[in-house]
Amino acid sequence: MARFYITTPIYYLNDRPHIGHAYTTVAADVAARWRRMQGEDVRFLTGTDEHGQKVMQAAAARGLSPQAHCDELSAAFRALWERLNIRYDDYIRTTDERHKAVVRACLQGLHDKGELYQAPYSGWYSTAAERFWTEEELVDGKCPDSGKPVEWVTEHNWFFRMSAWQPKLLAWINENPSCIQPESRRNEVLGFLAKPINDLCISRPASRLPWGIPLPFDENYTTYVWFDALTNYISALGGPGTEDFARFWPADYHLVGKDILTFHTVYWFSMLLAQGITPPAAVYAHGWWLVEGRKMSKSLGNVVAPDVLIDAYGVDAVRYFLMREIPFGADGEFYHASFLTRYNADLANDLGNLAHRALSMSGKWLGGQVQAAGPQAGTDAALWALAEQSTATFGAEIRKLQFREALEALFSLIGAGNKYLDTEGPWTLNKNGDHARLGTVLRNVLEVCRIAASHLSCVCPAKSAELLAKLGCSAPDLSPRLDRLPTGQAVEAGEPLF
Repeated sequence: MARFYITTPIYYLNDRPHIGHAYTTVAADVAARWRRMQGEDVRFLTGTDEHGQKVMQAAAARGLSPQAHCDELSAAFRALWERLNIRYDDYIRTTDERHKAVVRACLQGLHDKGELYQAPYSGWYSTAAERFWTEEELVDGKCPDSGKPVEWVTEHNWFFRMSAWQPKLLAWINENPSCIQPESRRNEVLGFLAKPINDLCISRPASRLPWGIPLPFDENYTTYVWFDALTNYISALGGPGTEDFARFWPADYHLVGKDILTFHTVYWFSMLLAQGITPPAAVYAHGWWLVEGRKMSKSLGNVVAPDVLIDAYGVDAVRYFLMREIPFGADGEFYHASFLTRYNADLANDLGNLAHRALSMSGKWLGGQVQAAGPQAGTDAALWALAEQSTATFGAEIRKLQFREALEALFSLIGAGNKYLDTEGPWTLNKNGDHARLGTVLRNVLEVCRIAASHLSCVCPAKSAELLAKLGCSAPDLSPRLDRLPTGQAVEAGEPLF
């Protein structure tokens, strides 16, 4: 049996979840659901990143202990994933003992191999990014990631000999060209690696940052938050030497935002290579959502809360919009007007209208039953051919995480179903008493609805299940053939889907 391991980033607990978090998680859920529908052995991992200075400061600002702060916000993420119908297989928290044990084992192993050393270090430190920057990397004297002030820090720390792994890292990326996607992101990483990289500081003095995992070989230090966080992808499997690790590693996809690409490629790949662990098959870095033309920011007050959209339009409409609106990998803009247009055009008018018309006419004129197919006309053959083509494209594009292209292909079939209905004119066939042709036409459209609902099960699971129930189907049927519904099966229009 084929196996499939997909992960989201573990989300940092310095604030509540927003539409950007939802975007990545819905994408992973859609990919995982589709693979399960193909009969693959799937592991879908998400979770929360709970250590570090920003978490400690956020907790202090709220008058809470770091653990109480993390417990509350991690629960908020899990509640949103439940509302969004996210079907993850595992949820990792970096405060879990199972995670801490694997982090300590990895650190000890690297220490024993001589990959870690202690040295004094001075540099510009950004609390916002939780990392040191060189003078050349600063932008106008500030952190290039956050734009916030930095401070000069001098301290002893532990370092990972990352620079020594640069040649092997470059060789790995060149020998595995699909390991960083899309290609523009791969080129970005290769550009970064065109210059020498520094060794990685993997500790913080416990006196400054007690909220973290102590180094197993030096309790005076806690683990750098990124070394801690990245290890979640293997700690959730139990770490090297366990049954689940052998079963699922390397990951097929790490889905990440483009802002954390370097951590997930340069840092993570080097850490794995140094431990003798194969890097993931692919890190896929998607773009950002801009809101009404501006980057989401709490200070600007333009953060989109998924709960508000779900309350207004329903969970499946939110999932559909996120997957349909922009190419996965590119930046996109969120406009409330665009959301409403997409809802009305695709879901209400195209899919909803097709299903309701076909089901209502079947109930009114054919006793609410699927009819036997009669002789094929030219329009029938064209619809059969398009069903074959669009479903094949849908499956191929979903496997490549090209969700917009997959949905475009499927909705071309839905649009063709509406056009076919208008061309064939079942109301005229009924008026003329041509019930044989009427039964064939409505069967074909009901089959298109079955194909649409079955394939959309990974994107819009609730509405798809509702439509399949109207068609008398107990489970999705991915066959592109227009002869799968049993003759005589009862169908019912009920209320419109959208």
